[in-house]
Amino acid sequence: ETFFISHGTPMMTIEESKASRKFLESWREKVYSKKPKAILVISAHWETHEPAVNSVDVNDTIYDFYGFPARMYQFKYPAPGSPDLAKRVQELLTTSGFKSVHIDKKRGLDHGAWVPLMLMYPETDIPVCQLSVQSHLDGAYHYNLGRALAPLKDEGVLIIGSGSATHPSNSTPHCYDGVAPWATDFDHWLETALTNGRYEEVNRCETKAPNWKLAHPWPEHFYPLHVAMGAAGEKSKAELIHNSWDHGTMSYGSYKFTST
Repeated sequence: ETFFISHGTPMMTIEESKASRKFLESWREKVYSKKPKAILVISAHWETHEPAVNSVDVNDTIYDFYGFPARMYQFKYPAPGSPDLAKRVQELLTTSGFKSVHIDKKRGLDHGAWVPLMLMYPETDIPVCQLSVQSHLDGAYHYNLGRALAPLKDEGVLIIGSGSATHPSNSTPHCYDGVAPWATDFDHWLETALTNGRYEEVNRCETKAPNWKLAHPWPEHFYPLHVAMGAAGEKSKAELIHNSWDHGTMSYGSYKFTST
C-alpha cells in the first residue's frame, strides 16, 4: 500500500479533539499495522525546481509556520534519516529519466512530515526521508515520479504523500454551516474518480476537477497525492480512509492505494 494524507493545520499538535488527529493516532491500530523499514514522505512544504531528497543522520525539526502558540515550537521529532534510502530514491528517479535529482545533506523534516509522523509513529525509531514536489509542473509529472518509486514498496519502504485534499487561500470565505458547496463538489469528484480508478482524470486535475482554482490556488498540496497514486501502480485500488473538515473549506480527505 501507499498513502496520501491531508496533514492540515499544525494546530493538530495541540488540539487533541481534532478528528484528523484521532485518525493519525489510530494509524497502526486501524490503518497500517506493519512496521516499515523506512518511510519516504513527499511533503507539500518542500518545493524545488527539480526533485530533491534529504540525506541526514538525524532529522532536524523544521518549524515552517508562523504566529502559532509558543509551545508548538517546542515539539521535536528527531527521527533518524536514511542516506541509503536517499541514494536509492536518486537512483530510481535518474534511471527513470529524471535528469537531475539533488541530495540535500542539511534539510530536516518540515511540518508536512513531522506533525503527522509524531502522531503516527511517536517513538521516532523509523528512518525517514523527505522528497520535494515541483509545483511549477503538473499532476501527470508527479504521477510519473511516483511510478519511478514503485520498487520501494517491495523493499519495506512506506510511501506517504502529505498534502491536503483541498487547500484554499486564506482569503477564501469560511463556511460556518456544513461544507462550502464548491468544496463538496471538488471532494466528491476526487473520491469518485479515485475509487473508480479514473487516475487519468485525476492526473489532469488542472482541467478536469470542478472548482480547481478555488480548491488549489497553488497546487503543491495536491501533487503528493499523485506521487502516492503513481507509486501504487495503474491497477491499484483507492480507498478513502478518512475525511473531516476545517472551516467547511479544508478537506482532510486521506486515501490508501493498494497495488493489485
